[in-house]
Amino acid sequence: MLHSINKTIFTKGFLQYFHNTSWLFVERIFKMILSLFIGVWVARYLGPNKFGLFSYALSFIGLFSTIATLGLDGIAVREIVKNPLNKDQILGTIFILKIYGFVITFLFLLIGIHFTSNNLYTNQLIFIIASSIIFQSFNVIDLYFQAIVKSKNIALLNICTACISAILKIYFILNHATLTCFAWIIVFENFLLSIGFISLYLTHKQSIIKWRFKTCLALNLLKDSWPLIISGVVISIYMKIDQIMIKELLGNNAVGNYAVAVRLSECWYFIPMIIGSSLFPAIINSQKINNKLYRERLQYLYNLMIYIAIFISLIMTVFGDTLISFLYDNKFNQATSVLKIHTWATIFVFIGVINSKRLLNENLQQFTTINTSIGMLLNIILNYILIQKMGITGAAWATLIAYFVAAYLSLSLWKPTRKSFFDLTQCLFLYTLFIKCKNNE
Repeated sequence: MLHSINKTIFTKGFLQYFHNTSWLFVERIFKMILSLFIGVWVARYLGPNKFGLFSYALSFIGLFSTIATLGLDGIAVREIVKNPLNKDQILGTIFILKIYGFVITFLFLLIGIHFTSNNLYTNQLIFIIASSIIFQSFNVIDLYFQAIVKSKNIALLNICTACISAILKIYFILNHATLTCFAWIIVFENFLLSIGFISLYLTHKQSIIKWRFKTCLALNLLKDSWPLIISGVVISIYMKIDQIMIKELLGNNAVGNYAVAVRLSECWYFIPMIIGSSLFPAIINSQKINNKLYRERLQYLYNLMIYIAIFISLIMTVFGDTLISFLYDNKFNQATSVLKIHTWATIFVFIGVINSKRLLNENLQQFTTINTSIGMLLNIILNYILIQKMGITGAAWATLIAYFVAAYLSLSLWKPTRKSFFDLTQCLFLYTLFIKCKNNE
């Protein structure tokens, strides 16, 4: 086992790529820890009913918020790297497109609320939080710094903003603030972040005044991004629909208990994203040497993801009762059963993140969208059936099954992705995995 991990990580190429993203890694670790502890305090303060309502509002907005990005983030970085002299046109065009994306998102929210049982207060909460999306248009500056590899500046800004947001939440808790105040914190945090982006851009002797919108460029960008828009919407529904259906079928209190378990389960999801972003470039380079080395390094990375995910899932299963009781002071007792089921989805999330990068590298990214769509439809159907029969544990089972199908089983349906399916099968069957580790010793 250690030999596999060493061969994956401790090579010159891997260490070099990991160093390039070290600041982003530190930022995400810091924000994850801060969010976990402050989030626990907020949940305990609000209680299951109000926290459930807050989580529902965030999930409902999450169904449509992906539209606001218009799938342009990755494309923006690519275009700036390829055409640095045209950055003002690229940034200006994407900024205006994101404004349009915000308007479209708001329209979808206005339509969407008519298909819910929301009262006036719930809808007010939704639109307060949704107004923060307008400030996310300024994250084009973040994309610019990504393109010129200035991770440190962005990471420090995000850390500072997260700290200010945490201080405000603590202040509101100590002063017995209403739920609406916590919604306004999200708006303020995004506003503050946009001011920070602008300040960073100006300190690097750049000018927003020079940004220009070009219609022909906008059309070309949207031509490239529309599949990503569809994929983003599918993923959003896939990830958020459970809490929305729980609210409609069982109420806010059930959403609160479910949301607590899901946050503990999902707080580890940054791990494959960071490791994948840091190490996958070296795997891509190994393909230039020979395909055998490429497959070998992929297998080691799959193995690493499996080891980490199983370890996390076992810890959460064994100590889930104690953890929730300690963190939430017995206010969210129903969350324990959800956590012990939902945490096993971590395995399929981890391998899914890595495998999506593989499919992208092999120009098979359309299968990621197809498989995710299958998972989304299955998730909706299973949630509708199982929530009514099993309550919130039914939603956890629906998520686990849907992730298993989308990230693993569906790969066997298509001939181009069956190599991935067989490679993942070697990892998922522990007997084979232990034999491989023994042979590597």
